[in-house]
Amino acid sequence: MIELDELKFDERGLIPAIVYDAESHRVLTLAYMNRESLRLSMERGLTTFWSRSRQELWLKGETSGNWQHIVSITADCDGDALLVAVEKDGPACHLGTDSCFTRPVWHSAERGEFSLEGLYQLLQDRKETRPEGSYTSYLFDKGLDKILKKVGEESTEVIIAAKAEDRRETVYELADLAYHLLVLMAQAGIEPLDVQRELASRHVIDHKVKQEKMT
Repeated sequence: MIELDELKFDERGLIPAIVYDAESHRVLTLAYMNRESLRLSMERGLTTFWSRSRQELWLKGETSGNWQHIVSITADCDGDALLVAVEKDGPACHLGTDSCFTRPVWHSAERGEFSLEGLYQLLQDRKETRPEGSYTSYLFDKGLDKILKKVGEESTEVIIAAKAEDRRETVYELADLAYHLLVLMAQAGIEPLDVQRELASRHVIDHKVKQEKMT
């Protein structure tokens, strides 16, 4: 453990704090702490920042209820930045999104692997920015009824392809259905991690049920 005196605060007495989800490892936000807010964060086990706009201490979740319970605080090699792992009670962003980082600026077509989380972040950006000519923007513009209709249509297509035992077509239709389900999730404010947690809880329950039946 390093001493707080070893940390380097800037000329305003602030140090940047990068907050990330200890479970998903997703970066949630970038905020700033001064000595007092860092001390309070460690005492309470809740993230407390210094608001540069309001010039006052800011306890995350005090008004929204979206508390961030601190798991660990780590300084970088120079001691001038902090990495804060948290378990959160709700969205990190004031816009209601899980993370403040939802607006892609650039992405390499050659590097980086595809992920459902990355696609979900892209859909969130489409929901907020609604670029013209985007099919996703069109769905969000039309609203929930249109999105639900597409989910129903794609579900039917999956059933038809699976019934025909056409593997290639089934995979294609499953991809269409997965995309529209993610659009529905973005529309409803449901994160992929929410579904992951629900599946994990069912796995535990199912395992217990199987044990009971075996006995």
